[in-house]
Amino acid sequence: MITIEEVTEQLRERFGEDSGLDASFKFDFGDAGLVHVDTSTVPHVVTNDDGEADCTISISLDDFLEMANGELSPTTAFMMGKLKIDGSMSIAMKLADVL
Repeated sequence: MITIEEVTEQLRERFGEDSGLDASFKFDFGDAGLVHVDTSTVPHVVTNDDGEADCTISISLDDFLEMANGELSPTTAFMMGKLKIDGSMSIAMKLADVL
């Protein structure tokens, strides 16, 4: 089982210094924890600290991993209620391209 720390490190690598995004967002994995990403700064900041975000995506860690591996589409996850978005929908849609 992948830990929240491993997911955080993978997201840190994926968003790097030039993700093409200029926003803050967080992935809320419930009891497993959260990952907060701020791409409005250089270098981008990826932490497990809670904070304000333009977009919050709530999803279980297992479903997130399935999405990241291409086994679950974001649209299907959203339609099934496995993925919830609070805040900017346009940022959430841009995240789908990066992930």
